Amino acid sequence: MNKKNALKVEKLTKIYFKKSSNEIKALNNLNLEVKEGEIFGLLGPNGAGKTTFLNILAGTVIKNSGSVNVWGYDLDKNPRQVRSSIGIVPQEVNLDAFFSPKNLLELQAGLYGIPKKDRITDTILKLVSLEKEANAYARSLSGGMKRRLLIAKAMVHRPPILVLDEPTAGVDVKLRQNLWNNVKVLNKQGVTIILTTHLMYEAEEMCNRIAILNKGNLVTLDTTENLLDRIKTKKIIFKVKEINKFNPKDLNGIKFSYSSNNEITALYEKKKHKIDQIINKVKNAGMEIYDISTDEGNLEDVFIDLTKN
Repeated sequence: MNKKNALKVEKLTKIYFKKSSNEIKALNNLNLEVKEGEIFGLLGPNGAGKTTFLNILAGTVIKNSGSVNVWGYDLDKNPRQVRSSIGIVPQEVNLDAFFSPKNLLELQAGLYGIPKKDRITDTILKLVSLEKEANAYARSLSGGMKRRLLIAKAMVHRPPILVLDEPTAGVDVKLRQNLWNNVKVLNKQGVTIILTTHLMYEAEEMCNRIAILNKGNLVTLDTTENLLDRIKTKKIIFKVKEINKFNPKDLNGIKFSYSSNNEITALYEKKKHKIDQIINKVKNAGMEIYDISTDEGNLEDVFIDLTKN
């Protein structure tokens, strides 16, 4: 079954003019599509264009050219439908300190013109695990609860797409885990998630597909699995009884480095060498191996590789 597009962007361009002659392309001819029901990662260094992109979706920044289609609605022709198809969770915690979560969601529903009988405030509070805090002042909530309340606020109008902009910035590890579990639950219920983050392991753990932006350009868009497959080199660390250096002629493209605490690191291309060949090399050089650990590399390596120039 072919999944429909939750979001489709074609040739999206946004130019900011600095002084009279200098122009900055915040987004340069961006093409991408997000499929219904996926968790889609948008990554890039600061200034890559992620925030500009989200602001165009939110309607707070006007694009120069290109088309944006959200849930089948064109941004130019149906801006209201686009806005109602998307819920954006901002980076900044911007809650009124003297409202309770329940009041805040009711107020938000009112702003969206949702009749009282159609509101699902209690359901949303349950979804983000805030039902016990429904009537507490927002100022008394912990940091993690405030984050979850922002997600709840973005869901009041039941948008099919939820955009999370750096949702775990400044959140501790336990809360981050909690937040991700919440997001995964929402995704299982059919909500499409678009996520910007600068934490590579977060994207690796959460996203089905990832787009990497750099200086307004789309550098790559692929499944997380394929991106990880791009890592060409692998690393093995051997702890040995004592180090004997190799004859350089035998190395065959494997780079060995030695450290003072009887550790040897082998760097090799995973297409060219198998792990057991390298272990045999170490053994044949007359070394006794105590321990072996491998480092597969991670998304960070791909990211650095793709954005360094």
